[in-house]
Amino acid sequence: MLTETRQDEILQMLEEKGSVTVQELTEKFRASESTIRRDLNTLHKKGALIKVFGGAVQKENRLATKDEKVALRKEQNREQKVRVARYAASLIAAGDFVYLDAGTTTGYMIPFLQERSVTFVTNAVSHALKLSENGFRVILIGGELKAATEASVGNEAYAALQKYNFTKGFWGTNGVSELSGFTTPDINEAMIKECAMRHTQQRYVLCDSTKFQQTSPVSFGEFLSASVITDRIPEELKNTDNIIVAE
Repeated sequence: MLTETRQDEILQMLEEKGSVTVQELTEKFRASESTIRRDLNTLHKKGALIKVFGGAVQKENRLATKDEKVALRKEQNREQKVRVARYAASLIAAGDFVYLDAGTTTGYMIPFLQERSVTFVTNAVSHALKLSENGFRVILIGGELKAATEASVGNEAYAALQKYNFTKGFWGTNGVSELSGFTTPDINEAMIKECAMRHTQQRYVLCDSTKFQQTSPVSFGEFLSASVITDRIPEELKNTDNIIVAE
């Protein structure tokens, strides 16, 4: 196969999937790993894609470099977020010790929570207030307040989370892909998410289907490190077994 033809087909795959790995490209084109890496380097230099560790991502899906404010994000894909949140809330059982991450979809869980013998730990100020108003026992993680996401971040928050071990945890994310995992724009927020994940037995990442094949600059978990609750499975991920569609 001509080099130009192979590179065109790589870009077509990215158009369809959003991301590709070196391994799947070597298998598809029956080419060596070094040949595929040269192709990716060439396309990266042309600005046609963005090369990442182990593969490449579609250029326009790559850089969601900052968080929009909660008030703006709350109404985006609201119906799908509520469906995901309702299902996630149903997973909480009596006696659970739950970590609830900051985010609009995790916030939508609160009105659907039924089980009262549960303790919640959260780094989201608004979540803590709503949980308390609804009669739940809640522990608010302290630290530096990030205004855009209304979340506590920084060293103090990180140190506080080290003390806890959660039965279940629920996280929001800016992007989900097999290659980059779960991603967010802010390194400080990513550290808090990753720390809480390490201290949780059953992990759930909540996202509407528009977040798939989107990638923000900082990863906080590998794709298979948590179950993903969403409204629809993208065609390219139908063979994965860690995605749950909220009914």
